[in-house]
Amino acid sequence: MEKKKTGLRSLPVNVWIVTATSFLTDISSEMIVYLIPLFLANVLMAGTAVIGMIEGLAETTASLMKIYSGALSDKLGKRKWITVVGYALSTVAKPFMYFAQTWHWVLGVRVADRLGKGIRTAPRDALVASSIDEKQRGLAFGLHRAGDTAGAFFGLLIAAVIVWLTQAGAADLTRRTFQIAILVSIVPAILAVLVLAIGARDVATDKKSTAPILSLKGMDNRFKIFMLVLVLFTLGNSSDAFIILRAQERGLDVLQIMLMLMTFNLIYSVLAGPLGALSDKVGRRRLIIGGWIAYGLVYLGFAISGTGWQIWTLFGFYGIYYAATEGSAKALIADLVPAERRGTAYGLYNAAIGLTAFPASAIAGVLWQGAFGWKGFGPAAPFYFGAVLALLAGFLFWRLVPVKQ
Repeated sequence: MEKKKTGLRSLPVNVWIVTATSFLTDISSEMIVYLIPLFLANVLMAGTAVIGMIEGLAETTASLMKIYSGALSDKLGKRKWITVVGYALSTVAKPFMYFAQTWHWVLGVRVADRLGKGIRTAPRDALVASSIDEKQRGLAFGLHRAGDTAGAFFGLLIAAVIVWLTQAGAADLTRRTFQIAILVSIVPAILAVLVLAIGARDVATDKKSTAPILSLKGMDNRFKIFMLVLVLFTLGNSSDAFIILRAQERGLDVLQIMLMLMTFNLIYSVLAGPLGALSDKVGRRRLIIGGWIAYGLVYLGFAISGTGWQIWTLFGFYGIYYAATEGSAKALIADLVPAERRGTAYGLYNAAIGLTAFPASAIAGVLWQGAFGWKGFGPAAPFYFGAVLALLAGFLFWRLVPVKQ
């Protein structure tokens, strides 16, 4: 009798194809996404309120599409080609960042790029969930997050090499360095679309959804409460652009910031798979609560840090939070909702995060530098705010969402 495969060897082709697609996409995206706030601040001279507005508005616009695309994939019973379209849109938008002369141009490109992400995210997650047995969902989503983050690591490595070759030791980012990174990032973005289009296969569902697009009908009450608690947490989870600016404000130069980001992604990538698999054994709830507590403590550290190396160290621990929560949360959603509503559920989940990202980043920017003549509370303020909300959300999740596995 042939021995049944277990662990990574038992994962279906779709999981590996989606992971490879995310790996290539993140090589492309992470080469430039963390340079954007530096480009805005150092080259276009935009303030933190504007940077927060750009990041928040881009994510919020995309989130509206996440709701619709997830529900549309439920109604059609198809996930793959909606996902392909989303990746393709982001790939087409990316080169236009090369020509940016004002923050308005950056905003337009960011919105188009995030719109592509909004189209693809929920159908992609539903495709993964439908391709795997429920006992291995944590492992599958953990592997996907590991591939995604490994791509981010290599993208940052390439960006760091570009920075080193063009402006080593410089405190501020230059336009030339940013434009070179944009050009190089186009290649893996195109490869990602091709891999998904050629390699993935749709998984038939037992039945198509007939519920209205914005309906929560048939959803577990624990899912609804989880969404509410998630919104509270995300309100304090401003764009990581503010961590980048905090690191620069504490003394790190551009190359050191890139190395700091690589440290984060290396830790995240190494731990995402094992912690995702651990959620299959000990429960998603424990890992998510633990991750939110870790987030609160790290953000408290960002607030009180006095040197760049302290920010660097804390950003490494920040990777543990991501590894514990990202895959576990998506596996949890698959546990709580019926298969034919997963596209909608993932759309609502991602939309809850994205829609709250706008006020979260706007609040962070205003707390830091103020607005309309008010000077704000300073660089530490957004991180104190995020720490308090994260710890409160963790407590409420523990008390109000009694998920058992």
